[in-house]
Amino acid sequence: MTPYPDNSTPEKLAASVSITELKQIAEAAGRQIMTVFAQDFAVETKADNTPVTQADEAASAEIVQALQARFPWPVLSEEDANIAWSERRHWTTYWLVDPLDGTREFIRGSHDFTVNIALVHQQQTILGLIHAPASGDNWWGGRGLGASAEPAGQPVRAIRATALPADTADWIELGSRTHRSRASALLSEAIGPHQVDGVGSSLKLCRIAEGSGHLYFRLGPTSEWDTAAGQAILEAAGGQVLNAYTLEPLRYNTRTELENPWFVAACAPDPRWAGPLGQVLDTVNGT
Repeated sequence: MTPYPDNSTPEKLAASVSITELKQIAEAAGRQIMTVFAQDFAVETKADNTPVTQADEAASAEIVQALQARFPWPVLSEEDANIAWSERRHWTTYWLVDPLDGTREFIRGSHDFTVNIALVHQQQTILGLIHAPASGDNWWGGRGLGASAEPAGQPVRAIRATALPADTADWIELGSRTHRSRASALLSEAIGPHQVDGVGSSLKLCRIAEGSGHLYFRLGPTSEWDTAAGQAILEAAGGQVLNAYTLEPLRYNTRTELENPWFVAACAPDPRWAGPLGQVLDTVNGT
């Protein structure tokens, strides 16, 4: 393993990782997932009341083993997230992995599930790769690298988030198919009539990064592994993933819990969504 010092800049650390290797790791996990997808499989419920399948577990084992063999940084995966804060709090650089993002979509037979791999440095996500096993598509991006998409069987292309249209009726909001919260629905209504597309998993962030969507309001529970890879890609494409209360970028591994605050993913800041957001937060919090 090449010793990448933790005092390197985020740009140097991101550039030190081979995207080809990272794609190979994600695609190997994707093959494990699709093998299970083609079969009858059992669904269990974890302690946090979220579903898990053998595909989650097989993909996690594949990714964790491969990352540990190639890189010197620790790995935190959703399926092995019981690493104590007393240990994690000393991490400067680490991998954050969701081996199967969109497990509910996977269970219901939808193709909207992904493999998410992110590199976090000093509480910021600096590199992300997302692989969609059902389609074979890949997206990646990081500090100083820009953002790229590689549709299956097609050349790699640079991607960039688009500006918000002048007319809010032309905005494309991306929403969850399976668990859209009341607060998210209230915010969507407060903005006024616009297009809302149901999309699963981190594909929502990929769509904003490549310019085929503008906004995603997640005013409900998520975990850090759900967002880290997509945030790195979207930021590299010129967009943002912001804490809904502070409008500051999401940060990682800052406390014992691994839950995100409510957040907004956007192609660009704009008072036309930030104003209604503040009003909705006041409403749901009773202030």
